[in-house]
Order: sequence, then structure tokens, then C-alpha cells
Amino acid sequence: MTETNTPEPIWKTPFSIDRANQLSKGCANERLGIELIEAGPDYVVGRMPVDERTKQPAGILHGGASVLLAETLASFAGAFCVDPETQSVVGQEINANHLRSATSGHVTGTARPLHLGRRSHVWEIHITNDDGKLVCVSRMTLAVVDRPSSGRY
Repeated sequence: MTETNTPEPIWKTPFSIDRANQLSKGCANERLGIELIEAGPDYVVGRMPVDERTKQPAGILHGGASVLLAETLASFAGAFCVDPETQSVVGQEINANHLRSATSGHVTGTARPLHLGRRSHVWEIHITNDDGKLVCVSRMTLAVVDRPSSGRY
């Protein structure tokens, strides 16, 4: 028997990169060039260009764009961790520590859960530049809410 260090999958619904990217069409994710690129058993990875859409006037990555990437990754991850027929997730709180500027290329975020509870999730998101250096660390709390039984959601 071979022992592995691969964690058990956390997804209630198999994570679909294609589905997540399709849902991003026509909203802020698409407009800022955010795309999900990988999902493992307990993490999601996405990237965003550092260009005129995501830079602030000083020519560096806007902190709000980093937060939008972080929230996108945590929200998609959380949505795949609940039963989509009966529950959904909504953001409750997000914070970010901006550690290094980025001026070009892409930033890549990886979201991993710190807590997956019955009524809340806490996700940690590390955002790095093209050299793999940490640009931002963010933490997001999601509320797990019941979908209305009326079907109006």
C-alpha cells in the first residue's frame, strides 16, 4: 500500500474550472481578466493581468483589484463546498495585507480553506507575482446560507 499526502477533496460538487469561468462572463471577473486556472482537492488557483484595467494611477496593481481576485477565488471555492440545491455562500468579511507591488505580467491567487463549518467558511488567499513572490495575503469569511424553498433565488 502506498501512502500519499494528498488531502481528501473538499468539494460537494466536483470543481469545474470551465463552469466557474463561464459564470464569470459579463461581470467584473471578465472585465478585469480574471480566470480560474486550476483546482486541486482542497484549493483553487486563478490569475489576473496587471494592466490598465487593474493598475492604480501610480502604475502599480490596485489593492482593490487584489481584493477582487481574492474574493472571486474564495467565493467560487466556497460555492463548490456546499450542496448547490439547498445552500449558497455569501461574503461576510474580507481583509488584505498588501506586501509588495506588481507593475506588469500577472498575479496568481491560491485559495485554501482554514475552516469549513456548517454555517461559515474562512478562506486564506495568497497572491503572488510572476516571480512567485508574495504580493498580497487575504482572508475571507463566507456565510453559508440556505436557499429559499420557494425557488426564487
